[in-house]
Amino acid sequence: MSFDREYSVHKTLTKDLVHKKLSGVCGGIARHYNLPRLAVRVGAIVALLMFPVATGVAYLVATMLIPNKA
Repeated sequence: MSFDREYSVHKTLTKDLVHKKLSGVCGGIARHYNLPRLAVRVGAIVALLMFPVATGVAYLVATMLIPNKA
């Protein structure tokens, strides 16, 4: 007995190249989780002010690893 599940929505995390400010990471995260882009960007700035090294490294890694929208 096998169960083949078909999901109507296949969401993958990609960078948003249309609404990008720097590299599109925050826009892609906002689109993936259905959040306002401004809220994600403000959260990223707050995190950058509180934890500059960790946030900077995480943003650079995300820029390199998250694919562009094809």
